[in-house]
Amino acid sequence: MDQVSAAYDDAGLYGLAAVRAEIDRRLAEVLPPDSQGKNRIGDAMREGTLAAGKRVRPTLLILAARGLGCESPALIDLGCAVEMIHAGSLIVDDMPCMDNANVRRGQPTIHRRFGEDVAVLTAVALLTKAFSLVSSLAEVPPDLRAQLVSKLADAVGMQGLVKGQYEDLHDGAHPRSAEEIAATNELKTGVLFGATLHMAALIAEATEAQRELLEGFAFELGHAFQLLDDLMDGTQLQDKDCGKDEGKSTLVALLGPDAVKKQLATHLEKADLYLAELYGPEQLISRFMHRLFDDALKRR
Repeated sequence: MDQVSAAYDDAGLYGLAAVRAEIDRRLAEVLPPDSQGKNRIGDAMREGTLAAGKRVRPTLLILAARGLGCESPALIDLGCAVEMIHAGSLIVDDMPCMDNANVRRGQPTIHRRFGEDVAVLTAVALLTKAFSLVSSLAEVPPDLRAQLVSKLADAVGMQGLVKGQYEDLHDGAHPRSAEEIAATNELKTGVLFGATLHMAALIAEATEAQRELLEGFAFELGHAFQLLDDLMDGTQLQDKDCGKDEGKSTLVALLGPDAVKKQLATHLEKADLYLAELYGPEQLISRFMHRLFDDALKRR
């Protein structure tokens, strides 16, 4: 059990360490088996996905849906699909033609470990595996499966992660307003949180009002995560390269760290309000969220 899971396990209700274990066990099953170097793309898929990480998105999906009374066995596979999308996006983000990163999740980045050719193919393979997993959910009716696939595709495509990455690369080197930076942050980080929680709402058969509350929570959480990432960039406390935002027009560069910390706190307060209205006080999902941010900010 890793340090993050151990810290959360006293939270009660579903036991976050158990949720994390379910996710990791299923990921290990659906990814190609360890080939000891015979299948380099398969090995890179495993390494890029199973490396130490918080599994934030799949955990949120599972907690959000279970909090609405959903115990579908499809939840774990949905969470795994989201994690594979996230892992694939990180592999692309780290490439020399993108952020040119050397370290991710405390290990050499996939392109440094396996080569750029394998890294590109690995990212594509993870994306296709994620969509295959969602489209083959036997417990989910075909029309709902189609909605889940569509939501995930929208998050990845030209109006989602792809657009956010392009804007970050090509606009980030130029002066931007706080509003423009926030819009890029929403695409870089927020859209996948939004898709994750929208999928939780779909599988849980949430009402329109419940879905709107989850969407509001996802919006605030996505912005908070991007602000946290920007705040941590100049430190040695991350499990990835530091200083990669140097020269970029981030909110930290524009407003300063103190102002960004206040913005982050505001986003978390708003996120809590959405959760309280949806689930009531003292929900596990809120405790999970705060522990993630509190631990990181204490180390900064």
